[in-house]
Amino acid sequence: MTTDLSGPPSAARPLTPARGRAAVFATAAATFTVVTTEMLPVGLLSPLGAGLGVLEGTAGLAVTLPGVVAAVTAPLFPTLAGRLDRRSLLCGLLLLLAAANLVCALAPSFGVLLAARVAVGVAIGGVWTVAAGLAHRLVPAPSVARATAVVFSGIAVASVLGIPAGALIGDAAGWRWGFAAVGALAVLVAVLHAVLLPPLPAGAAVRPREMTALLRLPALRAGLLVVALLVTGHFAAYTYVRPVLERVDGIDAGAISALLLCYGVAGVIGNFVAGTVAGRSPRRSLLGISAVLALAVPLLAAAAGNAVLSVALLVAWGLAYGGVSVSAQSWLVGALGGGGARAREAASGLFAGVFNSAIALGAAVGGGFVDTLGEASVLLLAGTTAAAALALLALRPTGRRTTG
Repeated sequence: MTTDLSGPPSAARPLTPARGRAAVFATAAATFTVVTTEMLPVGLLSPLGAGLGVLEGTAGLAVTLPGVVAAVTAPLFPTLAGRLDRRSLLCGLLLLLAAANLVCALAPSFGVLLAARVAVGVAIGGVWTVAAGLAHRLVPAPSVARATAVVFSGIAVASVLGIPAGALIGDAAGWRWGFAAVGALAVLVAVLHAVLLPPLPAGAAVRPREMTALLRLPALRAGLLVVALLVTGHFAAYTYVRPVLERVDGIDAGAISALLLCYGVAGVIGNFVAGTVAGRSPRRSLLGISAVLALAVPLLAAAAGNAVLSVALLVAWGLAYGGVSVSAQSWLVGALGGGGARAREAASGLFAGVFNSAIALGAAVGGGFVDTLGEASVLLLAGTTAAAALALLALRPTGRRTTG
C-alpha cells in the first residue's frame, strides 16, 4: 500500500538560514503558549474555585476539558483546515487562544469559563497538529531533527517556567490576571508568526480516507501505541508524584517544589538529547526512554528510605520523559517514508489526538489506582506500561514505513 500525501513547497523562495531558525523559534513559542494555557489552572485552582464559587474538584474541569477537546479535534484538523495557508491558520489559532484567555479573565461564572476552555482545546489541537511536523518546511533536511527538538522544547519549558509564572502572577495580582497575561502572550506570538513565518500553502485538503490509510501503516500504528503506553503511564504516576515524594525520608515538604523544578529542567535537557539521537535513530531513542522509565519509576516506590536515590530517580524520570514527544514525532515521520507535508500534518494530528487522550486516560486511571491501592501502585503501573512499550519496540526493528 502507498499513501501519497505530498504537499507543496513552503514558499516561492527558500528561507535563509537565519529566517528559518527564527521561524522555528516562533513555532516553539506557539507550543509554549498553548501548553501554558492548557495547564494554567493547575497553579490557580484554589483562587479560581473560590472566585467563581465552585469546589476545587469541579474547578479541575478547567484542566481536563481542553485536553479532551484537543484529543477529539486534533485528528480532524488536516481535513477541516483544507487549503488554508498554515501560517494564517497558526495566527488564527493563536488569536483564538488569546480571545479565550480574555474571556476566562473576565468570566462572570464558571460555566462561561468552561465554554472559553473549549475554545482553548480547539486551539491546542490545531497548533499541535500544524506545529509538530513544521520543521521540515522551515529548515534544510540536516537541521530537521534539531529544529523539531526546538519546537517540542516549548512543551517542556512551559512545564518548567510557564505554569509557575502564571501561578506567581495569580498570587500577586489575582487569578484573572494570570489568564490575561497568557492572552497577551498569545497575541505577541501571533504577531511573531505573521512576521517570521513564510507563506505555508497546504495544497489539497487531506481526505478522511487518507487519514484512515495512514492508520494501516504498521510502523505508524506501532508508534502511536508506544505514545499511548508511555504517556498514559507517565500521567497516571506524575499526577501523584508530590504525595510520593512527601513520604521519602529526608525530603521535607518545602523541598518538593525545588525537586519538581529539577525534574522539569531535566525534561528540557532530555528533549534536546533525545532530539539528537532520534535524528539518527528514533527507535534507539525510544528504546532508551522506555528502558529508563521501566526501571526508574517503579524503583522510586522502593526508594522511600533514601533521599539521594529518590532524587536521582526523579531526575532520570525527567530526562527520559522529556524526550518522548520529539522521539515519537521522528518515529512517525520515518513511518511515512517519502510522504510530504500533508502526510506529516495528518500524522501529527493523529499523534496529538493520541497524546491528549493518553493524558486524560492516565490521570483517570491513576486516580482509580491511588484510591484503591495507594500511591506506590501508580509508579508500578507506569513501569509496566513503559516495559510494554519497550517490548513492542524490541519486536519492531525499525520505524520505517512498510508498503503492501
